[in-house]
Amino acid sequence: MTTAIVSTALLGFLLFALGLNVSMGRGSGAAGDYPNDPADPFFKRLRAHGNTAEYAPMLAVLMLLVGSRNPSVWMLWTMGLAVASRYAIVAGILISPTLAKPHPLRFAGAVGTYVTGVALSIAAILSL
Repeated sequence: MTTAIVSTALLGFLLFALGLNVSMGRGSGAAGDYPNDPADPFFKRLRAHGNTAEYAPMLAVLMLLVGSRNPSVWMLWTMGLAVASRYAIVAGILISPTLAKPHPLRFAGAVGTYVTGVALSIAAILSL
């Protein structure tokens, strides 16, 4: 259960840190209207936070569910890879010059999120 709790806490930290980052952008007056330029730094902040808010909650639920049922080693590694994938996609969004072009970290983070999300869903069923 420790791995599940730490993984969930890391996802929570990521989500709330990104939310603070967006709030600071709004507070600085740099935000203005909602930007739609994929190279705009505030647009990238918004997308990093929004994307995390889309996936982190379900990953956290799956991690805690699987973690509460005596998970096998592969399930624990999957939790860690899920967290690493979420951090990778956020890094790829924030450091990319523009979101209009692919970035290797965004790609790796997206693939990792999908693969680990499906794996944790299967692990939840297997842990019944």
